[in-house]
Amino acid sequence: MNLHYKSLAIIFAATGLMFCNTSEVAAQQYTKFVDPFIGTGGHGHTYPGATVPFSLVQLSPDNGKNGWDWVSGYHISADSIAGFSHMHLSGTGIGDWLDIAIMPLNEPIAKKDFDTKVKFSHNNENASPGYYDVRLDNGIFARLTATERVGLHQYLFSKNSTPTIRLDLAHAYNWDRPMDTEIQIVNDSTVVGKRYSYGWANKQHIYFAIRFKQSFKSYLLNGQKTFDKKVNQVNQDTKGPVQAVNAQFIFPYTSPVDLKVALSTTSTDKALEALNEIPNWNFNEVKQQAESKWDKELGKIKVESSDESLKKIFYSALYHTAVSPTLYSDADGGYKNYKGELHKMPNNGQRYTLFSLWDTFRALKPLFTITQPERYTDMMNSMLAFYDENGLLPVWDLSTFETNTMTGYHAIPVLADAVLKDVPRIDQEKSFKAMLASANQQIRQVPDYIEYGYVPQDVYGGSVTSTLEYAFDDYCISLVAKKLGKKKEYEEFTKRAKNYIHLFDPNSGFMRAKLKNGNFVEPFDPFYSEHDFAKSQYIEGNAWQHSFFVPHDVRGLAKQFPKKDGLEKMLDTLFTAPSYMTGENKSPDASGFIGQYAHGNEPSHHIAYMYSYLGKPWKTQEKVRAIIDSMYHERPDGYAGNEDAGQMSAWAVWSMMGLYPASPVNGEYVFGSPVLDKAEITMPNGKTFTIVAKNNSKTNKYINSITLNGKKYNRSFITHADMLKGGTLEFQMSDKPYMKLGTKKKSLPTSMEN
Repeated sequence: MNLHYKSLAIIFAATGLMFCNTSEVAAQQYTKFVDPFIGTGGHGHTYPGATVPFSLVQLSPDNGKNGWDWVSGYHISADSIAGFSHMHLSGTGIGDWLDIAIMPLNEPIAKKDFDTKVKFSHNNENASPGYYDVRLDNGIFARLTATERVGLHQYLFSKNSTPTIRLDLAHAYNWDRPMDTEIQIVNDSTVVGKRYSYGWANKQHIYFAIRFKQSFKSYLLNGQKTFDKKVNQVNQDTKGPVQAVNAQFIFPYTSPVDLKVALSTTSTDKALEALNEIPNWNFNEVKQQAESKWDKELGKIKVESSDESLKKIFYSALYHTAVSPTLYSDADGGYKNYKGELHKMPNNGQRYTLFSLWDTFRALKPLFTITQPERYTDMMNSMLAFYDENGLLPVWDLSTFETNTMTGYHAIPVLADAVLKDVPRIDQEKSFKAMLASANQQIRQVPDYIEYGYVPQDVYGGSVTSTLEYAFDDYCISLVAKKLGKKKEYEEFTKRAKNYIHLFDPNSGFMRAKLKNGNFVEPFDPFYSEHDFAKSQYIEGNAWQHSFFVPHDVRGLAKQFPKKDGLEKMLDTLFTAPSYMTGENKSPDASGFIGQYAHGNEPSHHIAYMYSYLGKPWKTQEKVRAIIDSMYHERPDGYAGNEDAGQMSAWAVWSMMGLYPASPVNGEYVFGSPVLDKAEITMPNGKTFTIVAKNNSKTNKYINSITLNGKKYNRSFITHADMLKGGTLEFQMSDKPYMKLGTKKKSLPTSMEN
């Protein structure tokens, strides 16, 4: 994408507007490599609009369609825009938000035509970090940029138009449904209101304040002229026709029409205060500030490569890692949770939401312990605030509501990693107490898991996935217990971490579902996939993808095989098995196949790195390079599956540099096959850790030797603690595997059983 066209230059010149000046362009050192359209095609489910890192506002176009590929509001295959809304989910599998939709019109429209969409061409569309523009087929040119809590709109109209701005609180797609909406006219340039909604998060509320640069001459509420200053609509249930209020603001001919939309989760007064994030009407200045924020964010990892496409893939991925979790609080740290309770984060902290933990505990959150030293404490304390308000850590927190989506209790590895790395200003004792609460809860199959040592399939669906993930989470608790001197809990959860053994079938080499009576479920087909969670044995996949989820005890898993090299051969077969699944209701999330390895979904993400635990790092290098080369591209369909709130991108960020948190809690990063020539990482303490790949090329995918600060290095991993010291890790690359490197016991990554 990123197309410029002559007509826009003419429009800007005619209206006295200018593109960024030379100094602005020079400052965009890293943003120039980002394409926000990557992930908007295929099943990536990203959006291209204007946002700044981790912000409450994500101002982006919505195509006005329902369906799985429109859960972010936008898909590259569409040719219409129904509105520009201010809240979006990036890369998820379920649709929600799309709150507070604005749409420019050439003239007011009748109520019966209120859902009119406008055609556009992707040739007339442009996006970069913090900015989006599009020329609609009706001649209106839209420009969008944003701060943390404010979206700034600029619309250029043709001379024969009656510039009209539509505010549509009925704008709702997929799971979202407005329940209580209100618009209040404050004066001829200021509007406030609220939108309460029901959806994936069953109780959501957002307040807004809109300020126009120009005064509107008249307005319509619900399509009608009125002297009323306020209109509201309340739905009594979650079924039946969608009803919500809308408004149209009509201007005497002027171009452009500028407006700011500020959001708050607490009140319209706080939304009005938030408008001050943009104190003037200089669109290009706000755009430049947004770009500068992104440039600072992306500059935390400075990479070099002779291949420009690799830099685009890398920085577009790094961009997507900094989109969520999103801010949920006002500037003073205040917020209203889904229960309607007003809270304030302590120590001037901020509350975050959108924790897609089943996805992001694997690579994104460990990456944050490096790239987000300013924000990560607040993110962890946001999860602890969730615990304070609900009695349990979040599973999938959206708008502070527990959607209870996916398996495991994966706030635990995230918090555990933060505790073990001593992320500052986190109450470690409280964190441990919260972990125990989740691990001993009375819901989510946990009582049966504790009773049987596994989740029985005749009690709950997804039993294999749940068992394996609970066992890993329990391992994380054991590490924290050890750090805090909790001997009893350390022993208890070390034992629970071995529960994966109960489902291992030595005859087939797979993890298999068991009944309460201890028998395996028959018949068994490792290729079989069932997407209905209640009926499935493996969540969003099959036995091939899930049987390897023992990242904390790879060598312990290897010992369960009757033959010494059984696990290695099983891994080999995984990557060469036929790439199909059986079943009438196969999961669409399992995608991006290499054999039965499915990179398009997270359970496979650590698997290629398992070879290194077995003393065969050259096989890891070979497989990782194949995954990078085939699963990431600089196209709208550049992801193999859902981008999943940063996880798919985080895998690329780690792996392209040459390392990965295969067991995402013990502070070890396993080496893979770097595709970048150099990566300079700014560590949380300000020191620089540099990774260099010498003699690197498409064919030279194997590591021939390693040095750390000029000294020979024989391990197949590096620790977080060593990276914090700063220095240079250098890989010498070769086109032939070096089979003596990383084979000795002391050079292997940590496993429970050594």
